[in-house]
Amino acid sequence: MDQNLEHRIRERAYEIWTAHGCIDGQADQHWLVAEREVLTASTATPSLEKDRTQKRFQARPKKPKSAR
Repeated sequence: MDQNLEHRIRERAYEIWTAHGCIDGQADQHWLVAEREVLTASTATPSLEKDRTQKRFQARPKKPKSAR
């Protein structure tokens, strides 16, 4: 696993653990939730950026010529 990715998951799992009162025995559950969140965020971002870029460069409709 990429060290940066593992670090982000570890940090998020720690945040989840502290938010739930620092109760021991749920590390696996916290890790899995954190992993899902981090991976979802990391895979969603490039596709959203790609969509924005594509929309920006799509052909713009021509304005109708005014009646003469």
